[in-house]
Amino acid sequence: MERSVAITGTRSIGDAPVDKLAEVFEAYLRPFATPTAHFYVGGASGVDTAAVVWLATNSEAALTVVVPCRIVDQPAGSAEVIDRLRGEERLTDVVEMGATLLGKAAYHARNRWMVDHSGLVIGFPRGDESVGGGTWYTLNYAAEQGKARLVVPL
Repeated sequence: MERSVAITGTRSIGDAPVDKLAEVFEAYLRPFATPTAHFYVGGASGVDTAAVVWLATNSEAALTVVVPCRIVDQPAGSAEVIDRLRGEERLTDVVEMGATLLGKAAYHARNRWMVDHSGLVIGFPRGDESVGGGTWYTLNYAAEQGKARLVVPL
């Protein structure tokens, strides 16, 4: 049975050491990152990019990156990671949702799409992140849909 997992998280991980994130991903992604798992990850900077890199390196799980517009509209570092993983044939798919205006509505639509395609949502909010932010929006949407959620504050 394929397990489908959406990942959502803060963009502000600038001061989080790479080894700390690796420990968190090892503890909270590894148990779900089986060869039959399929992860849906947004293409934003922060947790999205860090998680897809960690999963590509440390698992055989299928990986789909979902962006609200196009890859070229993503932050440069994130777009480079997506292109590299695509070139290494490590991504199962890249979904470009084609929004014409990049903003809150486009990000929320992307996050709802990922939740709708998943049975579990793992959220990595910043400890002081507003409950009104995108991570909490996604976790609350998952709750409304009756999806399992795992919240891992950073």
